[in-house]
Amino acid sequence: MVDVWLPYGKTEVCVRIPTRTFSGSIEPIEKPSVLDVGVEIERALREPIGSKTLSDIVEPEQKVAIVVDDATRPAPSNLMVPPILDQLNRKGVRDENITVIFGCGTHKAVTREQAVRLLGEDVLNRVKAVSHDCKAQDLVYVGKTKKHGTKVYLNRAFAEADVKILTGDICFHYYAGYGGGRKSVLAAVSGEETIKHNHAMLLHPKAKTGVLEGNPIHEDMIEAAKLAEVDFILNVVVNKEGEVVKAFAGDLEQAFYEGTRLVDEMYRVGVERKADIVVVSPGGHPADVNLFQAYKGVDNALRVVKRGGVIILVAECPEGHGNQVFYNWMAGLKDLKAVERKIKRSFVLGGHKAYYLMKALRKVQMILVSSMPDYYVANVFKLKTARAVNDALNEAFSITGKKAKVWVMPQGNSTLPEVKTGEE
Repeated sequence: MVDVWLPYGKTEVCVRIPTRTFSGSIEPIEKPSVLDVGVEIERALREPIGSKTLSDIVEPEQKVAIVVDDATRPAPSNLMVPPILDQLNRKGVRDENITVIFGCGTHKAVTREQAVRLLGEDVLNRVKAVSHDCKAQDLVYVGKTKKHGTKVYLNRAFAEADVKILTGDICFHYYAGYGGGRKSVLAAVSGEETIKHNHAMLLHPKAKTGVLEGNPIHEDMIEAAKLAEVDFILNVVVNKEGEVVKAFAGDLEQAFYEGTRLVDEMYRVGVERKADIVVVSPGGHPADVNLFQAYKGVDNALRVVKRGGVIILVAECPEGHGNQVFYNWMAGLKDLKAVERKIKRSFVLGGHKAYYLMKALRKVQMILVSSMPDYYVANVFKLKTARAVNDALNEAFSITGKKAKVWVMPQGNSTLPEVKTGEE
């Protein structure tokens, strides 16, 4: 037997796999964090990629907008914003002319408590900080994207700033390919109509994790950020501990693409073949806080499971399903076609998870090991359930046969496996 420990909430569970069936563990190629994040960010600002330095871009009397991530993302804004403010101050820009905008997209406004955690008291005492509201009445129209016809409405404070700076983290993203860079404009500070039109393109076959070329959502986001006239970005790539590995500053596109290459080095993992069973953990808390978040691990596991196989999702989900739209669509829509029609007609964020889950269930069976009530898991989300991971594995073997091969993915939400042989 091979014992593999998997993150589960704030603890771990052990899955015992017969040696003859164990294909291995698919894990990120971790890189160490930098010794001093402040020094690394200063280096990135001093050596921008494809751009002038911030000091050469900004003039003393100009108004500056800095977009930061909201509470749903792990970007270390508290480490990125102070060095930017210091550079702006050194050039003569006064704090009262600087606005930090929480890029909430369609999410709720950031609370005072969250703002303190995200930026720190010092920053909040120095500059104005506001949450973007995608339904605000004073959004500014800056044009329509040529290729996909998205009308781009932006946060007024952002649109009217003389200098626009984006911050964030670069990582894999379901349908945008990667998070970071241009995503701090669309969706972060865009209007609801803009976001819906862009995100409805997730049905496109190239709108998927780790794909930029030919991805209509990415293309549209880039064009929207260009219409917004972004001046400068500062992004970081973090390891699984959330520690900064490297910072990337400079041009909207060039600095972002450099960052995606590092993400690929760390999290895109080649494997020889698919297996009949994949046991996947999203990576423990907070990645498995609810089913909505934990599902990312399933999306990645689908790449290495055979059609007709089984995915065992090991995710505590103490907060249940995590998204009412996801729940309503799963409960109320009969099949994948109905979900596709609803996305085309009226995309609502959250509905995309129903689309992905229904699509996955056409290919594989899924067993969820969680603290969620069996009734909801089985009847609403159409998943099998098991109280323990080894019970789930026994059930999977009864479906696929005792000789079935097994992959394990302990960090499923951040690991993108790719089958080298092109096997289907």
